[in-house]
Amino acid sequence: MLERLTIDRLGQRGDGVAVTPNGVVFVPYALSGETVTAEVEDGRGRLVSIEAASPERVPAPCPLFGVCGGCAVQHLAPAAYAVWKTEQAAAPLRQAGLDVALSPLVEAHGEGRRRATFHARRIADADGRTRTAVGFMAARTHDLVPIPACPLLVPALDRAPEVALALAEPCAKSAKPLDIQVTATQGGLDVDLRGHGPASPRLKTDLVALAERLGLARLSIHGDVISARTPALVAIGPTLVEPPAGGFLQATQAGEDALSRLVLEALGKPKRVLDLFAGVGPFALRIAGRAAVHAVEADAAALEALSAAARRTQGLRPVTVEARDLFRRPLLGPELASYDAVVFDPPRAGAEAQARQLAASQVPTVVGVSCSPATFARDAAILVGGGYALEAVTPVDQFLFSAHVELVGVFRRPRASRARRTLG
Repeated sequence: MLERLTIDRLGQRGDGVAVTPNGVVFVPYALSGETVTAEVEDGRGRLVSIEAASPERVPAPCPLFGVCGGCAVQHLAPAAYAVWKTEQAAAPLRQAGLDVALSPLVEAHGEGRRRATFHARRIADADGRTRTAVGFMAARTHDLVPIPACPLLVPALDRAPEVALALAEPCAKSAKPLDIQVTATQGGLDVDLRGHGPASPRLKTDLVALAERLGLARLSIHGDVISARTPALVAIGPTLVEPPAGGFLQATQAGEDALSRLVLEALGKPKRVLDLFAGVGPFALRIAGRAAVHAVEADAAALEALSAAARRTQGLRPVTVEARDLFRRPLLGPELASYDAVVFDPPRAGAEAQARQLAASQVPTVVGVSCSPATFARDAAILVGGGYALEAVTPVDQFLFSAHVELVGVFRRPRASRARRTLG
């Protein structure tokens, strides 16, 4: 049914939130302070019209905003956007009882995202015929929105939708949905196909020929490389790294640079640093310019890429690696004792088990990097409960127009506390 609503605030996911006598209603693409008409059902509203617009409403830069589900708040003015994004980081910290003033939001979109995952599906045209299409998903649905271009991607990914479609066509006989991850590297586009399952020899032959024709640096299926024309190298600090096919990278180069700068500033001049959940070494390979580093990560292929990059880069301090599942086997007190500082950058689940071991340690400085403010707040509370002071938290915005924000938190153990633990 149609309702006239006043939007009270902007919600965590970027929806306008209206408080009504019948409960809360979430209205995507509405802004705080606006009066809107919406079609409401089960607490969700579909925006029909805006009767009184917010002064913070601005034109969206992408014509597909509101159809494609990739962005939440292209329509919000920059100053209000920064306030909303910062609150995404601040709210979980308050809820965890952590009293810390956040540093200003760091803009880290740079030239854009260097990686995108396109979905390929068979869709029906108006005349009932089906065709292969690639794009992103509509908000909160599994409906495909064909994407000819995306303004949030680096220029090197301008032809990524075309490449994705060309690779999807030979796979179209499979009924399975196909995801196509495309990464911009110095050697060209690095593509990993996911969801198709094992490819027949004939399909592999066709895909290899396509990879050559499209000039791809590398093509893989679920991380299994079937074509490697040139090294798929990315710059990490002073090094060049070839990540494993389909492996994790920070979304933007500017984001990786910003997070690394904050980590290095917090570390100062340590002699030995432990880098936990190290990935392919965005922190370890930079830290190695000033200190010996031990990098720990569950993904052996990522560690091999890190180690290989360190071996071929002159001027680095010693870099050692260890493959280890830190969720099941966190480093314990005796293992932590020889380090001046620890950096941890876990996936969204956080690092609760490792945080408990750090909280009981004597490590002077701990730097936490997180893509989830909620699990960061949980882990930070554990460290603070163990005697650490949460010195600073900086939100970093590399996922422009989305609800996602990353954090860098700096924890110090007071000298008196370290002395008491040593004497004890």
